[in-house]
Amino acid sequence: MLAEIKGLNEECGVFAVWGHKEAAQIAYYGLHSLQHRGQEGAGIAVTDGDALSIHKGLGLVTEAFKEGEIDQLHGHAAIGHVRYATAGGGGLVNCQPLLFRSHTGSESLAVAHNGNLVNANEVKHQLESQGSIFQSTSDTEVLAHLIKRSVYPNLEDKFKNALSMLKGAYAFTVLTEDKLLIAQDPQGMRPLSIGRLGEAYVVASETCAFDVIGAEYVREVQPGEIVTIDDEGIRSILFSNASQRALCSMEYIYLSRPDSNLDQINVHSARKQLGKQLAKEAPVEADIVTGVPESSISAAIGYAEQAGIPYELGLIKNRYVGRTFIKPSQELREQGVKMKLSAVRGVVEGKRVVMVDDSIVRGTTSRRIVRLLKDAGALEVHVRISSPPITHPCFYGIDTSTKEELIAATHSIEEMREQMGADSLTFLSTDGMLEGINHGGKDSACGRCMACFTGEYPTEIYQDTLHPHDKAVKS
Repeated sequence: MLAEIKGLNEECGVFAVWGHKEAAQIAYYGLHSLQHRGQEGAGIAVTDGDALSIHKGLGLVTEAFKEGEIDQLHGHAAIGHVRYATAGGGGLVNCQPLLFRSHTGSESLAVAHNGNLVNANEVKHQLESQGSIFQSTSDTEVLAHLIKRSVYPNLEDKFKNALSMLKGAYAFTVLTEDKLLIAQDPQGMRPLSIGRLGEAYVVASETCAFDVIGAEYVREVQPGEIVTIDDEGIRSILFSNASQRALCSMEYIYLSRPDSNLDQINVHSARKQLGKQLAKEAPVEADIVTGVPESSISAAIGYAEQAGIPYELGLIKNRYVGRTFIKPSQELREQGVKMKLSAVRGVVEGKRVVMVDDSIVRGTTSRRIVRLLKDAGALEVHVRISSPPITHPCFYGIDTSTKEELIAATHSIEEMREQMGADSLTFLSTDGMLEGINHGGKDSACGRCMACFTGEYPTEIYQDTLHPHDKAVKS
């Protein structure tokens, strides 16, 4: 759905390359393909073997890197990052990669991170009591301080020791003058894959980045794995006993690009299957099916195929609406939705419409879209959601941090239907979601994190991570 108005966003995306003479340029194109994962800031750090250089800025990748700036980054290896601020707030100081220069002869390092550390505050307080001074409010900086304070002799052992103290979801990339290290949390909650570009290695949050730069997919980084890439090649170790993986279900439902593959399952195919499963569970008599651009289109096509109802472009997204810094009134917010999304009167007028969407967070956007369709002449609007109700906050990198802001946590489905003005409203069941995601993939060896639907979190949730309201709910 429309990330700008929906209120469901992933924290960031990471990209890395080792062994390419134009590493910064490759990283730029890789980040551009991951732009959907974060639009608040972007950055690239490079090494030429002797020193690290960095450039980062606010906004989209094309805004963070003005003409000629990418050409000032020289080196054979790079890490890059696109950010959506959910942990630590915004601002340039929190844009990544974070660079830590050494003045004592030991290695400098740059760090980029996708995910969220649920014990970051606790570890940060311990480090500050021991004399650490933090440059940013990002949870990512905790890793650098743990590495620098480690008594182990080599970087891999320092990294392993640091990761053993962290809890939560993370896909880390760490760059020094002569090494690239990547790591995946023990539950594998965030996607991270390795590819080859000629003789070079590339790493990305999503495989769609490999297609853009012409790289070949090699494999996914395993839960609890550290991979080191340097001039001697590639090698890996496990820093944690492998547990049942808990890859975020929302990666399939909403977050990832449809041309990415996660756990050897194509995202578009999974979304189509979710739509088909939804049609089996929630049929309705209607004339057309339409999806809310962009992430719901695949599910809408699947619904239409299964139901035998024509799929039509009943909603159109305006691709050329930029970000606005106006603080709008309620009336202007309504106008803002119309700027970003339009109902096609010639398609929906006089029709019974099935509107397929991927999820409902706060409910305000769904209400506005139903109104758009009815204002355009739709006789009926039947809302079908290709995921279960989101009833619990996410602490792993998606910006739903409090239970009270989730409409499904405080309202019944009938109350939600009335609020949005829909003629009917149905969500996909949790079993149906798992069936849809795993359809056509390997034998469900990969588990899914469904905490936002079930409240069953893969890790311990620390009290200082919770919003005060949710502390009361959980205690």
